[in-house]
Amino acid sequence: MQRWRINIVLTFITIFSALIIGRLVYIQVINHQYWQALAQGQQKFFVSLEGERGEIFFKDGAPLAKNYSFDLVYAAPPEVENPEDTAKALGSTLNLPEDIILEKLQSGTFYELLKKRLSEEELGKLKEMNLPGIHLGKEVKRYYPFESMLAQTVGFVGGDNKGQYGLEGFYDDILRGADGILQKEKGPGGYFINNFGKPLENGADVVLTLDYNVQFFAEKLLGEAKENLDIEKGEIIVLDPNSGEIMALANFPSFNLNEYSQIASLDIFKNSSMHELFEPGSVFKPITMAAALNQGKITPKTTYVDEGAVKIGTYTIRNYDNRVWGERTMSEVLEKSINTGAVFAEKELGHDLFLEYVERFGFFTPTGIDLQGEVFSQNREFRKGYEINFATASFGQGIELTSFQLARAYSVIANGGKLIRPFLVKRILDNGKIIEVKPQAQDSSVISESSASQLTLMLVSTVDNGFSGRAKIPGYYVAGKTGTAQIPYEDKRGYYEDRTIQSFVGFAPALDPQFLILVKLYNPKARTAEYSAVPIFREMAKYLIDYLQIPPDYDK
Repeated sequence: MQRWRINIVLTFITIFSALIIGRLVYIQVINHQYWQALAQGQQKFFVSLEGERGEIFFKDGAPLAKNYSFDLVYAAPPEVENPEDTAKALGSTLNLPEDIILEKLQSGTFYELLKKRLSEEELGKLKEMNLPGIHLGKEVKRYYPFESMLAQTVGFVGGDNKGQYGLEGFYDDILRGADGILQKEKGPGGYFINNFGKPLENGADVVLTLDYNVQFFAEKLLGEAKENLDIEKGEIIVLDPNSGEIMALANFPSFNLNEYSQIASLDIFKNSSMHELFEPGSVFKPITMAAALNQGKITPKTTYVDEGAVKIGTYTIRNYDNRVWGERTMSEVLEKSINTGAVFAEKELGHDLFLEYVERFGFFTPTGIDLQGEVFSQNREFRKGYEINFATASFGQGIELTSFQLARAYSVIANGGKLIRPFLVKRILDNGKIIEVKPQAQDSSVISESSASQLTLMLVSTVDNGFSGRAKIPGYYVAGKTGTAQIPYEDKRGYYEDRTIQSFVGFAPALDPQFLILVKLYNPKARTAEYSAVPIFREMAKYLIDYLQIPPDYDK
């Protein structure tokens, strides 16, 4: 009988032991990751650390975007030894209600912000007090010293600390660097005994091709254009047509980068030089001439007879102001900006070749400029192949492009045939390492050097003898062309009768170009670009010649 009782007890012990062992196996072997994570959650916590954002500088070192930091105090509640006494001490020091501080100290979380932007006096007192669980830190904010200068080009850092628009958006990964992780571990007594984790990496600085003095003068000219011509919007691009380096990129209107969150309309954040398409008008005629010259279909002295209009199907193309010019050379077509002359050159070239050259000049592809969100047009309507589309495109209507695409195309003429990529970042400074930025060379044979030289001389003649005469600078050969384009309706076919985009693109010294300037004005109170964009070009060019100390081509 006694033996039977012992067996029952042993059986229960065996079963109970098996259950315990099974449970331990389940916890420690089968489901150990769950319990390990739970324990770590009670013993460890992680703090994400952001690397300091890289700064943006003009080529001369003046800061366009920089960081400033301010002191703050925060609590790690599990580390606080006496919450009531600590709250009382902090309340008088920080001038904050004790009950609010105490509530934060008893929250049970691992991080509670107490106050930002500490004064020097508050900071000094907190350091002297050295309260357990109360820590000092810093918060870094983005600041733009020049406020509205280059606003659309620089962009800004949003509330999520991510770059938006312009350079801040395009180079966000480089500027932001890599975040780190701080891991804290709680010991047996409840105190944090270890601090370790992944180190943060500060972002790299970028140095631009932009010149502060040139940029300042360009923005000054646009401000004067608002006063004198009441423009709705305006742009000035200054670049080196040989390398693609951008010296200035001015947009009007602008906004204060430090107050971007107060802007009601997002449209002002757009950089119209690369975010907006437009029909260029007569400033496109040199592209048509370049293609026809390169194919040997015309020469500068090729003549045709202008009768004032060209009939294409049911459409009639006329010259500006319904003028009739009679027999004219191709050089005179550019000088007098004759629409029918551009149509003649396009017909001599042929539609297929014209389409091919428009593509070679880069009007169907983005320029690759290092700014966020560049747009471009496939020009599907133009490429449908209708004869009227080719005819109007020859003088810049019915084809759409961006200002940077147009500036790049003129650079082909200025540099002897190369298609360059405009760019803004000259070098990257990455923790002591200097990385020079050299854009990859693009197609170098858009047109021949000979064709580029012929067209350059035609454009010089356009300035010397044509409607672009206000661009003349004594002692220097200047090449350029005007454009006064109608603005199409947004919701139907046709154009506004009382609204225009007036532009001028030119380069100097024409035979050895050191700079190229594009001026574009939206709906100025002037009849044509001859009276609006051209004088602004001249002021900008004259400034650059003096600033860069470019020697004259000939005696005045």
